[in-house]
Amino acid sequence: MTPDPVPIGRGGLTAPPLGYGAASLGNLYQALSENEWPEIVPAAWAGGIRYFDVAPHYGLGLAERRLGESLRALPRDEYVVSTKVGRLLVPQDAAGRTDHENLFAVPADHRRVRDYSRDGVLRSIESSLERLGLDRIDLVLVHDPDEHEREALDGAFPALSELRDQGVITSFGAGMNQSAMLARFVAATDADVMMVAGRWTLLDQSAADDLLPLALEREVSVISAAVFNSGILATDAPGAGDTFDYGPAARAVVERAQAIASVAHRHGSTLPELAVQFPLTHPAVAAVVTGGASAAQAIRNSGLIDRPVADAVWDELRDRGLVGPSRMHARRPGARVGQPVR
Repeated sequence: MTPDPVPIGRGGLTAPPLGYGAASLGNLYQALSENEWPEIVPAAWAGGIRYFDVAPHYGLGLAERRLGESLRALPRDEYVVSTKVGRLLVPQDAAGRTDHENLFAVPADHRRVRDYSRDGVLRSIESSLERLGLDRIDLVLVHDPDEHEREALDGAFPALSELRDQGVITSFGAGMNQSAMLARFVAATDADVMMVAGRWTLLDQSAADDLLPLALEREVSVISAAVFNSGILATDAPGAGDTFDYGPAARAVVERAQAIASVAHRHGSTLPELAVQFPLTHPAVAAVVTGGASAAQAIRNSGLIDRPVADAVWDELRDRGLVGPSRMHARRPGARVGQPVR
């Protein structure tokens, strides 16, 4: 059974705590056929997904266009959409080139220009609204400002704060593959949502050192993405050849994943179920985002939250040192995954 909706941010957004990340709709790694991609969002919707995350970066706008087309027949007030700012898409002559260097199987008919200024934010949102075919975007995230921290603080965040105050957007924050800068954004801005990718997972819990405690203190919602660490946690039988953070997994990482899977199996759970539900054990985390390059994957991923993992699993992982004891800010015993801690 899909968990009840939970608050995401302070602006009144609510959704079940499992969302769909739409990078695959932008032909991530491989092109999706015209028969395949239209089935993905309906499958996710049927599985209870009501939060959809996208970005102009994904397929040079293709993911936004496909997501918008997929959502068109669905009731607008029943779903939450987030997109991102920081990369403007500027037309260029593709001349037979593709965007494979950025991992997307699309013609390179645009180039990405980093722009975290106020004007860049406004232009990006306007273009995203057009591609999505929506009249509003619920949540806007500053996308990967790793080398542009000052520009984001001086330009993007004040612009988004103003748009939220005007009611143009409901919530804003940032989305990154690191947690340290996100923690600084929590401290320095009035953002109310942060998306951290790959840094609050069964295999990498570094966000517990900075982002999560500060977000909890400041009442900022955290969304955990890339919870499979690019692949190794997506299978119930991890092994040599699996990927971790988009590269070959080291032997020690594989062995740790196998040990966690063994604990899961003893208690009647699977490793992917643990991977999706672990981030939600921290009360600062409001939602988890997973992907899916087919209807079957979307259905499978949406079901990973249906069977709550037993408290005994988390206890054993902690006792065996597979999850650090200082990291397990577990919800009270008996609380459902996705249920707010009170």
